[in-house]
Amino acid sequence: MAMSNYLLHLYQKTLKLPFGRQLFSMMFARKAPYFRTIRPTIRELRPNYCELTFKKRKSVENHIGTVHAIALCNGLEMAMGALAEASIPKHLRWIPKGMNVQYTAKANSDIRIIAETSPEAWVCGDLPVAVTGFRSDGTPVITGEIIIYISEKPVKADR
Repeated sequence: MAMSNYLLHLYQKTLKLPFGRQLFSMMFARKAPYFRTIRPTIRELRPNYCELTFKKRKSVENHIGTVHAIALCNGLEMAMGALAEASIPKHLRWIPKGMNVQYTAKANSDIRIIAETSPEAWVCGDLPVAVTGFRSDGTPVITGEIIIYISEKPVKADR
């Protein structure tokens, strides 16, 4: 599956280039402009798993100097989106349906986000994708799930 998936193919191709992770991450972040606000780097991408990081800096901080909740959610959504695009079977499509998160600790450092799901989960209906954000000391700062709706792609009519 790895090479038949366009996103995994692009990821592997860019990893061979200087600054390949950064290049791939910038390209993927263009899919939704708000992803770029956190300046993420996708560290690992494979079917059913995505890990990304972003730095704590002034533009993602809130009034108390920790990483803002929306910046954290942007990271969660980007990791889930990359996982979904890298994992979904070709005959299916997905769309976000909901997000449930809990803020579990102060996000006072750089952030690492993980999104993961099981290979068996890719069937029509609701799919909850587990998402977690961690401080640099390994403490979870945000946990939750993003629910995506999976459906069959419409059959294209012959012309």
